[in-house]
Amino acid sequence: MNGLYDEIRVAVHSVWTRRWLVLAVAWGICILGWLAVASIPNRYDSRARLLVDVNQILPDDGTGGSFGAGQQIDQIRETLTSARNLEKVAATTGLIGADAGERDKAGAVAMLQQNIKVVPQQQNIFELTSSVGIGSLSDADNAKLASGILDSLITVFRDDQLRGGRVNTREGLKFLDSQIADREKGLREIEARRAAFEAQNIGLIPGGTGSPAQRVEAARAELGQIDSQLVSAQAQLAAANGQLASTPQSVPGVGGGVGGSVARQQLAGAQNELSSMRARGLTDAHPDVIALKSQIASLKAIADREGSGGGGGGMQNPAYASLAAMRAERQATVSALTARKSQLTGDIARITSQQIQNPGVAAEYDRINGEYTATKAQYDKLLAQREQVRLRGDAQTETDAIKIELLDPPSKPTSPAAPNRPLFLTLVLLAGIGGGIGAAFGLAQVRPSYATAAKLERASGLPVIGSITEVVTPDRHVERRKRLVWLASGAGALVGLYALLLIAEFVQRGMVA
Repeated sequence: MNGLYDEIRVAVHSVWTRRWLVLAVAWGICILGWLAVASIPNRYDSRARLLVDVNQILPDDGTGGSFGAGQQIDQIRETLTSARNLEKVAATTGLIGADAGERDKAGAVAMLQQNIKVVPQQQNIFELTSSVGIGSLSDADNAKLASGILDSLITVFRDDQLRGGRVNTREGLKFLDSQIADREKGLREIEARRAAFEAQNIGLIPGGTGSPAQRVEAARAELGQIDSQLVSAQAQLAAANGQLASTPQSVPGVGGGVGGSVARQQLAGAQNELSSMRARGLTDAHPDVIALKSQIASLKAIADREGSGGGGGGMQNPAYASLAAMRAERQATVSALTARKSQLTGDIARITSQQIQNPGVAAEYDRINGEYTATKAQYDKLLAQREQVRLRGDAQTETDAIKIELLDPPSKPTSPAAPNRPLFLTLVLLAGIGGGIGAAFGLAQVRPSYATAAKLERASGLPVIGSITEVVTPDRHVERRKRLVWLASGAGALVGLYALLLIAEFVQRGMVA
């Protein structure tokens, strides 16, 4: 412990003997450091909060249109600090003159892009921050410019949004109109090619809408449904035949004219309906006509049987007449389904035969129809998008589609945000003192001296007989006191300069406020 204490005393003594070096080095470091700190311009920050509310009058259709609320917010984030807006801000705040060249404009825009930050706090709330520290301007001018940049940016942004919505709508409609015109022209060309192809290959292409493959697929689907319906109808007809066979035609009674009149009335109604169908232009090949004719034949047979058996003294069974009418109706249904099945089978066979005999014609016709279908779908989609864009544009024109509200106006900075000059001045003072002490201690290590006899004995390896104490005369004592006063004056002047710089810094800040 005593050895460590002695080492500390030796180090302090070596520094103290070179105290003028400590003071000189401290002055040099402090002067250079304080000049460097003074050359750093003060930076002033201004902050504002902006609310951008999208008035979603029409619901977002989710088709990726350019007027959805979420996409408008993203567009606002991107365009708030766009180069076009920042160039207007630079011209408004005086950063560039009216006759500035492209290089000056690009430099001002780059400086603003670096010093303006937009931080989204929520979905539609933005915090704007502008930092200004131009060395050629005073602190008051820098503080004023920081606030003015945000004022100008918000004003330019508002004007741009009001005009931009209408411009975007016009440009969107113009683009969609050109695309619709192109699709319409393409549809006309495809229709002309299809008509020419049909005229050239008449008789090889069956009529109807859709390609041959589509028509075959539709016919097969319908044929499957008719098969199931036909099986059901045949089962119902068989049940009606069984019920009719087990039901007597007449029951014992007094007369038989009433039953006969029922069958004849049904026959007359069916014949009248057949005449009405022919009057409407239906031919005998029509399925409804075929079914009705079959029903008329059944009713005629029933009426003949009732007429021949009407004189037996019995009365016609009403249940038998009802079952006969039901059987006739089901026979007509079976006949109609059978006729439709035959027609569909014939159509499938005819289209398949044509495709086998002329595969190239069918394939080309399918290709033309597919091209037409795809182009028509694109055309219809563009028409729907154009109507949506037009409605949204009208809504933006008639109402405030985008509402911009200033939650917190740009703040007026009263103190610099950077650099922390008092801290830097203090650090420079401490660095100067530390540097002086370090220089003195380093010089003592390079040019060693021996403050005690024990240290000299350890360094030389020889025994030290004794030491002589310095005798200070009165004149020497007075001279030492003068030098000590000069040293204290030099150190006090350094500290006083530091205090003066601090006072000047705070006074300068007060002038900005």
